[in-house]
Amino acid sequence: MRYITEIQLEGGALHEHISRLRWKEASGTGESSHAELVRWVQAGGDARVRVWSTDVKVAVVDAARPHLRAKANGILTDNLLELPRF
Repeated sequence: MRYITEIQLEGGALHEHISRLRWKEASGTGESSHAELVRWVQAGGDARVRVWSTDVKVAVVDAARPHLRAKANGILTDNLLELPRF
């Protein structure tokens, strides 16, 4: 399980503009391009965002340019956009 901790935006301020993400997991920390993390989640990877004391799962939105979006209780949220920038 990877917890996304920071994002980098390029060319705008929407989910589609996330270009890189930093994350942590049991084995350490890492950084991925948006496309790499989309593929990882599509292949069955479990990415999450911690909101208060709750984990919110990250899903891939199937669009012209697939992108990541947090999904709490079946509802897409803006939790990724609320993360710190790097």
